[in-house]
Amino acid sequence: MGKLDGKVAIVTGASGGIGRAIAKELSDEGAVVIGFNYAPTGADNEYVVDITDRKSVENAVHDVIQKFGRIDMLINNAGITKDNLTYRMSYEDWDSVINTNLTGAFNLVKSCIRDIVKNQGVIINVSSVVGLEGNIGQANYSASKAGLIGLTKSLAKEFGRKNVRVNAIAPGFIETPMTEKLPEEIKKAAIEKISMRRFGKPEEVAKVVRFLVAEATYINGQVIVIDGGMEL
Repeated sequence: MGKLDGKVAIVTGASGGIGRAIAKELSDEGAVVIGFNYAPTGADNEYVVDITDRKSVENAVHDVIQKFGRIDMLINNAGITKDNLTYRMSYEDWDSVINTNLTGAFNLVKSCIRDIVKNQGVIINVSSVVGLEGNIGQANYSASKAGLIGLTKSLAKEFGRKNVRVNAIAPGFIETPMTEKLPEEIKKAAIEKISMRRFGKPEEVAKVVRFLVAEATYINGQVIVIDGGMEL
């Protein structure tokens, strides 16, 4: 019997590298996992949802509750990058990244929070080390991920008294389709800054999420860094 038997989890961006690993980890622990993806993948229990569209999110969450009876866990994992130096960054690229990575997470929280409170559930926001440290060429992405940390800490304070835990994780360089696109010289330079001298695996991130939702019953409002010991 898994620790999450009978629990229902929504994972946004469940088709990506980290999202897919999180979905599998929670499913292996017994949870019913609902993937919210931007484009269809054919996976079981999948909803095609534009998380920047509040009505679309509300409708999808309502349907999940109707079909599965409850929501216990929300994993805000969906995210995009549109990198550029600030003076070259378009307003459209700024808005797109903030709306997806930060406002999208807020939209999910707003739609799910009543059911999560009712079930004394858990929210995990997937931030990034650049949300803590910043990064050249990623003003929009860094700001969105820093915003997720502020959102996490505020929600933890608001809902901790109702026995709802809200935490964030901050991955570093993880082996995903996003990092595969990086030029080799960038990858090599990044690995030189990581004391473990390798990128992390999505499964290593997913195990931390499983710990936070299934085991860590007295951890709230925290940011867990998963970066292999990286110097920024």
